[in-house]
Parts: sequence; C-alpha cells; structure tokens
Amino acid sequence: MRPLRPAGSAATVAVALALIGCLTVSSCSAGTDFDPGSTTNSTTEATAAAISDGRLYPVVKVADGDTVTVVIDGVRQRVRLLGIDAPELGSPGECFGRESADRAAALLTGTSVQLIADDTQDDRDRYGRLLRYVVLADGTLVNGMLVRDGDAREYTYDEPYRYQQQFRALEEEARASGAGIWSDDCRQQSNMTTPELPNSAVPNAAVSNTAGPTSGTTQDVPDPNCPIKGNINAKGDRIYHVPGNESYAETVITPAKGERWFCSAEEAQAAGWRAAKN
Repeated sequence: MRPLRPAGSAATVAVALALIGCLTVSSCSAGTDFDPGSTTNSTTEATAAAISDGRLYPVVKVADGDTVTVVIDGVRQRVRLLGIDAPELGSPGECFGRESADRAAALLTGTSVQLIADDTQDDRDRYGRLLRYVVLADGTLVNGMLVRDGDAREYTYDEPYRYQQQFRALEEEARASGAGIWSDDCRQQSNMTTPELPNSAVPNAAVSNTAGPTSGTTQDVPDPNCPIKGNINAKGDRIYHVPGNESYAETVITPAKGERWFCSAEEAQAAGWRAAKN
C-alpha cells in the first residue's frame, strides 16, 4: 500500500504554489496572486491586498478538514475553506475523514490566521459560513497544503475560483503519490479510478464527487436516454448539466449525496434543479 501522506514542509507546499502560480497567472507579482518575487520566505505568501485586511484572526474550533471557526471583532464566525472539499466525518464517515480533520486541527488549533476572500466567489455559502482562503502567520496557504497532502480534494463550487488551476495541479501531485484520500485503501473503498492524462494536459477535476473526483474524465451514463447530470454543489445548489456544457465532462454524479440523472431539462427543472451557467 502506498504511504498515506508524502513528506514535505509547509514552506515547500507554499513555494510549490508560488511556482505553479508563475506558470498559470499572467502576472505573478500582482497583489492578488501568488508572489514569487523574492528569494526569502515572502515567496511562500499568498497575498491578496485588495481582498484581505491583513489581520490575523484566532482559530477557536476546527470542525473538520474544510471548516473552522475564528473570532472576528469578538464574534465567532464559521469559515469554509475555498477550493477544497475534505472527506466527511460522522456515521458512516468517508475514508480518511478523521485523519483529514486531525491534520487540519494540528495545523490550525491555537493559531491565528489571515482570511483572504475571492472576488470571483460569494462572501458566504448558504449555511452562513465565510468563504475564504486561510493563510498561516508564516504565509502558508492551508487550503492548498491540504489538497497537496491528500487531506482534501480540489473542489469547484458553481464558478471557477482564483486559484483553481493551482489547486488542481496540487491534487494531481497527491494522486500520483497516493497521499491520504488517494491511497490504495481509500480508492478501494470508494471505487475510484485514475485515468492516465497526457503529460502536457492541465487536469480538470470534477465539480462535485463525494467519493473523489476523477480528473479529466467523462462519467459513464447509466441510461443513454437520460444523460443529464443533476449535480449538488458545496453550497447545496442543485444544478443540471446537459451534454455539450463546458462543465459536463468534469461533473461526476454521486447518488449517495442526492445527485441524480435526468432524461430531460424539463424533468430536472420540475425536480428543483436549475441549468448550469456553462
């Protein structure tokens, strides 16, 4: 069995994010992108001056691998980490759910963090949680670190977020090393498959898949007469994707989450789903 987590320091992860940012972001030195402009520890910082006030907020609770509670101006606020989805706890929980939650707790309990918003996303999800990138005092981007180490998968909500391509590349690294949720044990439990990708391809992770999205894949349609995918995103929005939509191929349906297939757009709308925007 492959190891559950690859070795690597927080600084290494953050530097990797900076390098990936240079490859995919037109201006690496821009204030709202990863800044690789210095050879000092500042290269690990994910700065976003336009959408962050630079303050550090104490973490008072870690619920699981993608949700924490911080104190902002004396008020406890729940925060959902943007761009990632950690395995669920509970009964029954998902494979690696406890390990993911413990990792997040080890990283964040007793610390103070910077919260960075993303102007491409909503300020809060439907549960009232702030949607943020969470950055440690040393500049490490926790969201990306959890994806790189297999503690969470890349997760796109309804619209692409600012660092989507970076996180998808980090997920491919985790997949390749068999880290965490991508270990042989978890793959066997969830029946995940990993198709080969061209070396030059930029991976496309699934929009939603509780068991773990399969990058760049088209899910088999169980009934060719009913090919419409009824997806439920992280905010609980019900969105259907028809063949030919930009996001159709990368959307994976997980019936255990209440997701389903439809035979027509009319059927999907009648069931409470809305059409995808792309």
